[in-house]
Amino acid sequence: MSTLCIDRTLRKLGHSGLTSFPVAYGCWRFAGTDVPTARRKIEAALETGINLFDHADIYGVDGDGQFGDAEALFGRVLADAPHLREKMIIATKGGIVLGRPYDSSPAWIRQACEDSLGRLGVDVIDLYQIHRPDFLGHPALVAETLVALKEEGKIRHVGVSNHTASQFRALQAHLPFPIATRQPEFSCWHLDPLRNGVLDQCMELGVTPLAWSPIAGGKLAMDVEAAAVAGGARLVALLQVLDAVANAQGVDRLSVALAWLLAHPAGIIPIIGTQREERIRQSVRAFDVTLDRATWNEILVAAQGEPLP
Repeated sequence: MSTLCIDRTLRKLGHSGLTSFPVAYGCWRFAGTDVPTARRKIEAALETGINLFDHADIYGVDGDGQFGDAEALFGRVLADAPHLREKMIIATKGGIVLGRPYDSSPAWIRQACEDSLGRLGVDVIDLYQIHRPDFLGHPALVAETLVALKEEGKIRHVGVSNHTASQFRALQAHLPFPIATRQPEFSCWHLDPLRNGVLDQCMELGVTPLAWSPIAGGKLAMDVEAAAVAGGARLVALLQVLDAVANAQGVDRLSVALAWLLAHPAGIIPIIGTQREERIRQSVRAFDVTLDRATWNEILVAAQGEPLP
């Protein structure tokens, strides 16, 4: 049986002209450390081949952090080592405001973008994304703001995050250029994009999916504690299948989980979020995994807890 394609070939970011390593580095938990430590993580990613670094202005508020802390720390690394900038695609997101919680008004998106530029210490953001849809934000006004920011040279390309297929379509209808990327939550545990039209729309329009939480928020790294989570029996069954594949191929379970995403024909780029240098480097073990259709579907069946029709 023929194997599915899982390799290191750079993946296009929609129709933007940018190309990314098949795995991206997410900065949700990046804040809270010093510049030398942060720099080592960035350099570990770059040495591994990773060139897309995904931020959001809200990253940093977890724990004892503040709004913008992750971007600000990343900016301090770039100030310390400016030569790193030319090796990377910097993506960030705006549109979440504590207490509102969503705001895609022209004034806020402009302010959010300009504040991100300042914290990151860069002249232009390669990929600017609307973090979550604002039910009170008309897509025509969101589009107008994004167009203006692009024309002013503050952003190069546009993406969305956590948008449904119809929300994506509504924004795209008002833009004179194609949306390059979209970020759904997707893993071999969280399967919604397979059936809610998100991945279908990506393949229809040539949009690149950037999968956040590809390890299911750590659930795919669990052991005995997996049985206690919601849907524990299904999770345990999924982990057993992942382990069987991993053990047969001499890799670890998380590499199989990443490979499962990489094998999908939509050209998914998983966003890893580990803060351990060794785990960053180990992410490329996903390319050592071999999957065929039967094995890919075996993982799917274990995750959903019922056979395919």
